[in-house]
Amino acid sequence: MRSGAKTGIITGVAVAMLAAGGYGAYSLVGGSGDSDEAPAKKPRTVVAEPPSAEQAAAGAKDFLAAWAAGDLAKAASLTDDPATATTALTAFRDQVKPSGLTLAPAGPATPAAFASATGTPSPAKPSAPAASGTAAPTAAAAATDTPSAAATPGPTGVLMGFKARAEFEGTNRVWDYNGFLNVVKMSDDTPAVHWAPTVLHPHLAPGEVIATQPVLAPPGNVVDRNNKALNSPSITASLVTEAQTKVQKLLAEQNKDQSDAGSGVVITNPADPNSAVDRLFTIVEPKPAKPFKLTVDATLQAAAEKAMTDLGGKKGSIIAIEPSTGQILAFANAPVTGQNRAFQGQLAPGSTMKIVTSAALLEAGVNPDTVVACPAKSSNPQAIPNSFKEVYPNNTLQQDFMISCNTAFIDQGLASLKPGALTTTAKDVFGLGLNWQTGLRSSDAQVPDAGTNKDEQAMQSIGQGKVQMNPLAIASVAATVQSGTFKQPILVAELPQQKAARDLSPDAAAKLKAMMAATAKDGTAKDVMAGISDNAGAKTGSAEATGITTTNSWFTAFRGNIAVAAEVEGGGHGVDAAGPAVASVIKAAGNR
Repeated sequence: MRSGAKTGIITGVAVAMLAAGGYGAYSLVGGSGDSDEAPAKKPRTVVAEPPSAEQAAAGAKDFLAAWAAGDLAKAASLTDDPATATTALTAFRDQVKPSGLTLAPAGPATPAAFASATGTPSPAKPSAPAASGTAAPTAAAAATDTPSAAATPGPTGVLMGFKARAEFEGTNRVWDYNGFLNVVKMSDDTPAVHWAPTVLHPHLAPGEVIATQPVLAPPGNVVDRNNKALNSPSITASLVTEAQTKVQKLLAEQNKDQSDAGSGVVITNPADPNSAVDRLFTIVEPKPAKPFKLTVDATLQAAAEKAMTDLGGKKGSIIAIEPSTGQILAFANAPVTGQNRAFQGQLAPGSTMKIVTSAALLEAGVNPDTVVACPAKSSNPQAIPNSFKEVYPNNTLQQDFMISCNTAFIDQGLASLKPGALTTTAKDVFGLGLNWQTGLRSSDAQVPDAGTNKDEQAMQSIGQGKVQMNPLAIASVAATVQSGTFKQPILVAELPQQKAARDLSPDAAAKLKAMMAATAKDGTAKDVMAGISDNAGAKTGSAEATGITTTNSWFTAFRGNIAVAAEVEGGGHGVDAAGPAVASVIKAAGNR
């Protein structure tokens, strides 16, 4: 897809799955080898030589005339891929449903004009990939901004422009846009349109859909859960637009009221539900937007923003969730620009993963007071040392959790958990690995099944190896411990929420909650949680990552009806950087 696409030009209708463009050969109907019949005709193929200017003009004119007249079979036969063209043109007719279509040749086009229309990189750069439907121009053509004989990866051709106008029943609005065709020469010395999705519209890429969909007005005032106006650096206009688009789609799938929606021509990518919608043309104006209400709390949002500012330039993210509902109370990132790492980060969560590992061990029959030695090195083939020198041969599981002993969790996990148990517990109890639709693009947690690979089992039990999380996932884990039931995080209250297969057994849930409470009061988190450890629980974490010399800092905690998680890149131990950030948001929440 073009650079910067999907920004949405509101001024639209239609939906049709379009196959990717291609070129090659097709056969005309011919006879067999009998002497009484005409000899078989050779396949008609694209040749390397470009068509003449006259041929290119004629090929474009004939194709556009047939398409505008509704003779789609004839139009498709004038391309180098009739089968694909027939499917795409038919879908455009049936799904866009223009009441009138005017297509006028506009003569030779320049690579720069095509690049501008598609949003592809400038054709003047030799390294830029060719746009769909035409090939990268030669350096000379780009420099002089003249019509280009196309080079690889498409067939050699001549770029032609056309003016498109679509009319729609029930409105006097017309949709005008500039189109482009790459006309090639065939082996029978006739011109043909090289078929590509961009023939229908220059924004359309392979695998995308041009569709009539309900469209909402741009968001009005953005307000928090208490109808207070939100003015937050992390909640940018682009994120609000993305959230509104996703919310509209998800609620429409539930047959929610769409009376405020208009209609418009849009492009979407069915394979990527997180991709933004490209609004091309508005047919019926939507009603003015109501305030767009998020689940965030403005006070906590301000606290989260400050916590990230206080990192002093380090990269990080933080998120707060309401355990009783799964509603997201606040999120912030450092830096504010760039990736929304609170939702989209894919990082090893380190020892915060021990919450999930402990849940699996508790259900496997290990108790908090079970003696689980904390040796200097683990027992798996590639022994892993602890992050501290001390050994504790008589520790209990709860004590190991409180001091975050890696070797204890590795050894006990290998002894007590069946292959795949950690993956199953993560998904069935904590919802990790389900497809969350939060209202924003998010990266789902990954806890792959390690099978019988003991080294990978060892790494995953302490949040390393192939385990990938973000603060959204870890805050949800803490929220699940606090409430006893997984509530999928959401940013808009009406959104549907995935359900986990089951709750943790009541006995295991109570023990796990007590282990986190002990950690907040007397374990590695006690200094950070000082003064806020009543009705609270916490877990520290640090994680190694490729390319950094200092570990990433992780921390998660809950108190009352709030659960918070944070990560700080290169922040060191959990209490060094992520811990204070989490504690500051919990303090701002007061007694929720």
